[in-house]
Amino acid sequence: MITPVKSFPALLLRKGSEKVLVVADLHIGWEVSLAEKGIHVPSQTERILEKMMQAIELCRPTSLVFLGDVKHAVAKVELREWKDIPDFFETISRKVSSIRVIPGNHDGSLKPLLPKDVEILPSKGAILWNVGFFHGHAWPAPELLGCRDLVTAHVHPMVAFRDLMGFRLTRQVWVKAVCNCEMLAEPILKRMGVKTDADAVASLRKHYGVRAKASSRFLIMPSFNDFLGGQTVNKKSLSGKGRSGTFIGPVLRFGSVDVDHAETYLLDGTFVGRIEQLRKLS
Repeated sequence: MITPVKSFPALLLRKGSEKVLVVADLHIGWEVSLAEKGIHVPSQTERILEKMMQAIELCRPTSLVFLGDVKHAVAKVELREWKDIPDFFETISRKVSSIRVIPGNHDGSLKPLLPKDVEILPSKGAILWNVGFFHGHAWPAPELLGCRDLVTAHVHPMVAFRDLMGFRLTRQVWVKAVCNCEMLAEPILKRMGVKTDADAVASLRKHYGVRAKASSRFLIMPSFNDFLGGQTVNKKSLSGKGRSGTFIGPVLRFGSVDVDHAETYLLDGTFVGRIEQLRKLS
């Protein structure tokens, strides 16, 4: 069972007595990049930690999964991150002992910052109870194409509303769509260096024993760090065929996700509308 945590950009998986809390895109240390541009913002790590602890207290998970971009500096480690990230994980590990990380594109050199008992999963994603998780900056592992549900992040999805006077408001949202994983078989196999036959779906089954789903449920998580910007999913420039290339992440750019008919929900669970309906409000 997969459910968004009401009023939090977090996801909860339940199976029997086990509960897995999933969050994405913390971007700890993002303030450093602003300081380099002359914009000085006090560290917000304590605020992020406080919200994380509130989610843990509410959900009482048996394990945690971080779906990419724990840190903000892409390849290097900023001086501030050397303090903030170890402190962050040491604090939450007192509440939840099982912690796993699926690295994102900002998580270069993350391992030295984490406690030894934090498990780093493959950056191509992982499967938990037939749910495939991948950050979204790269192609997922072939095995994920057989999952009933796919969960990704990276986009920091938002919707924008503009009134007649030109006032513009943005809000974080969950995006729930349908993904045709059969379409992804060929590009993912090529990425893996596998020569495909005329039928890429059959090749996937032959080489990996995976039956690609024609319609997997596809969920894009909002960023846990609400100070960050994101991609406005209802921009008019993102409508129509051939516009998929303006999305970030290869799966969305490839056009395998039915974005036009995707549903959007605020963090409190309010249904906002389908993306195709919301474009006239942006």
